[in-house]
Order: sequence, then structure tokens, then C-alpha cells
Amino acid sequence: MYSFKNDYSDGGHPDIIRRLSDTAAEQTEGYGDDHYSRMAEALLKKHIGNQNVDIHFITGGTLTNLVAISAFLRPHEAVISAETGHIYVHETGSIEATGHKVFPLDSSDGKMKPDQVRAVVQEHHFEHMVKPKLLYISQSTELGTIYSLQELRDLRELCSELGLFLYLDGARLGSALASESNDLSLNDISDLCDAFYIGGTKSGALFGEALVICNDGLKDEFRYLMKQRGAIFAKGRLLSLQFIALFEDNLYMELGRHANRMADKLQTGVVEAGYDLKFHSSTNQIFPVLPEKTVAALEKKYQFYRWETMEDELIAIRLICSWTTEEKQVDQFVDDLIVFSY
Repeated sequence: MYSFKNDYSDGGHPDIIRRLSDTAAEQTEGYGDDHYSRMAEALLKKHIGNQNVDIHFITGGTLTNLVAISAFLRPHEAVISAETGHIYVHETGSIEATGHKVFPLDSSDGKMKPDQVRAVVQEHHFEHMVKPKLLYISQSTELGTIYSLQELRDLRELCSELGLFLYLDGARLGSALASESNDLSLNDISDLCDAFYIGGTKSGALFGEALVICNDGLKDEFRYLMKQRGAIFAKGRLLSLQFIALFEDNLYMELGRHANRMADKLQTGVVEAGYDLKFHSSTNQIFPVLPEKTVAALEKKYQFYRWETMEDELIAIRLICSWTTEEKQVDQFVDDLIVFSY
């Protein structure tokens, strides 16, 4: 069975495997104090276009969100998130487990709107309630949509007015940056967000994310908090070497563009076969709406998520393309979709 279930089932890109293999016998300092980590930090700062950021390499997205958000907040402070947000739905209550409530807000497209955020802050206005302090967003969102530059500017202006931190989950930032609909740069994100991370796990790395802290007030003693949460990796160079491979020759964007092209081809094939989409996506996640019998037939050959059960025996499914998805696999899925429709 071929999997369109996620974009991390594949291993690591050959350039990354080669880089790790070529340096396997080297001895370096541990815990990110090695020269490869310094190289990776310098390379990312160059791509971001901002030398005044701190960069920390962490093994996975959930741990990155957990360490960052729990470090940035005081005990009585809370997070605002879309109801589809990864920290609310798919991280086993890790933020709540550190004592910080997550406020989920309705969102038809996975994105946060300023009026919604303002309403939550105004409602929680005194010491008998937890205090909203951090706005969590994702780029791309869990629905495959992306924020525009203006939308991010609007959220930044609101957060500055209300005294909120703006934190961006970049698990699929590579796909978002490579989207034909995107008008945001890494430099824009570093200017507008207090912190964000560049996702590697879903963008060709074996594992690893690069947390970028932009707000000077959030940088002090962060590594102490990383260590306390088990987020300082002893063999730190295994993380940094992967980001060197991803960013040295622009591989990161190349892989994002490929995943998006395959998803766009798949999405076009679904529409041309006569089916609707739950959400329109310009990134590597797509959401066709299919009859139950067609979904059941496809599940015999492919792995994917059933996203939502709808009326009239219709099912919205999620299909994800990755850096390894081949055009022939997309073509075969569309051919099977047409066959199973009759």
C-alpha cells in the first residue's frame, strides 16, 4: 500500500544521509556546542536575514512547542489557538500538562482572525481567570492554508496592542514558503513573530526542528529550560548537520516545491474527476470529499486519513504529498479514483 498519510513516513534525503555518514567517525563536542552547530546557526541566520536571533535545534515538533511555550509563559498565562491547532488536538495535552490552558477558537480555514483573539483577551480580564498571553499559529495550517504577509502583520499589530507573544509553528514551513500563493519570507516572519520554528522532520530531515527566538526578552537562560525538559540532544551535531544539508544549496525550498507540485497535481486530478474539496490548498495537504464507497475502495490500496464524516455518506479525506512522492503514484491514485467511482 502506498501512503498519502503524512510527510514524515519517508526516511531522510540522500544528501542528509551522506552528510551524516561522512562525519560519523568524527569526534565533536556534545549538546550543540560543536562547530557544525555553529555553522548551521550562521547559515540559518543568513537565510533568515537577521543576525539578532537565537537558534536552538530540537528533535521534534511537539517537544519544540512544549519547551518554547512553557518557557515563554508564567504559571497563570494561557495560549490562544485555532481549534485545529496541533498543540490543541495532537500533542496529548502537553501544553496543559505544564499548567497552561489552551483556548481553542473556531476557524473555517485554520487561521486566526484578530477579532476572535481580541474577544478572548477582553473576556479574560482579571486575576480570577487565566490570562491569555501567547497566540499560537501554524504556517502552513493543519488545513493546508497559509497566512499572507498582511494577515501576519495584522496579527502582529494586535499582539503588540494586547501584550501577546506571537508564536509560529513551522512544522510545514518549507511547503508554505514554497507555495505559489506565498508572499512571506523568513525575514518577514522573524520581524513579525516573537518566535517560530523551521520544521525539518516533515521537510526531508530524519528528525529535527530549528527554533528561532526573535524577542530578546525570551532568550535569557533558554537552554536551562531546554535541558530541564530533555530537549538538549547529546549528539547535537546530528541535528545541525541536517540543517546544513537542507539550507546550504537551497534543498529545503526545492523539496517544498516538489511536495507542493505533486499535491497540486493530485488536487487537480480529484477536481477533474468531478469531486469537491473540503478546503482549497496551495501546499502539500489536500482534502477531497468522496463517497463512502469510494473511500473504502481506495483504502484497499492507499493509506490516508479520514478527516471528517459529512452528510449524504460523504467523507472528507486528507492526502499529503512529500519530497519523495513520485508523479506516477499521483497518476495511479487519480486513475484508481476514477475507476472506483463507478
